[in-house]
Amino acid sequence: MTTINKDEIQKFSKLAEEWWDVKGKFKPLHRFNPIRIEHILELCSNNFGFDLKNNKPLKNLKILDIGCGGGLISEPMARLGAEVTGIDASSKNIEIAKIHSKKSNLNIKYLNCSPEKMSDKNKFDIVLNLEVVEHVENLDLYLQSCSKLIKSGGLMFTATLNRTFTSYIKAIIGAEYILKWLPIGTHDWNKFLKPEELVDKISNLNFKIESIKGLEFNILTNKWKKGEDLSVNYIITAKKN
Repeated sequence: MTTINKDEIQKFSKLAEEWWDVKGKFKPLHRFNPIRIEHILELCSNNFGFDLKNNKPLKNLKILDIGCGGGLISEPMARLGAEVTGIDASSKNIEIAKIHSKKSNLNIKYLNCSPEKMSDKNKFDIVLNLEVVEHVENLDLYLQSCSKLIKSGGLMFTATLNRTFTSYIKAIIGAEYILKWLPIGTHDWNKFLKPEELVDKISNLNFKIESIKGLEFNILTNKWKKGEDLSVNYIITAKKN
């Protein structure tokens, strides 16, 4: 069995050259990154007890970035001191990620694979599932595979989109058709997950839910913020028992 959806991989592979173009097809993710990183650091600091004032707060922590794309999250995590492994089912994405990390003089291990193919002998302190679960083929297998790769006491961050009327208007009609932030067809609304659905699946894999936060875009300030509105984008933080 596999978690790879070949159509989804082909879709993102075609855009691989644009990962690091801040004005290109992945412009929304570049805007999204600061609030994602801020949230990850805050929850990790609470869990692992490190000082956020340290310029390498993630030192000695092993991070697995699943669906890493061109490395937009892997690179900042490495700069913050973490030992980062990034995996992606698209060989083109991995190629771009490797080239960019080398230019950035960062030591990141990039692998062209999916989580179910990884050995559970090598476990991680933190697993990042950011805007990935809505693109996988077999969600249950995917989450089970992620669970096996996390150390006891480690954290898993899962960010995705809620299946609501609001998300259809904002994330599909607005982002893809009107604002042209994303190529048309980037998302399939039917694959979006309600928070309670995802919480149930994650909790059943021996995790304790630590936090659920909404991520909202303010069109006036042109910035993302964290809040309690889960109607579109949200992120779940879960701790492995």
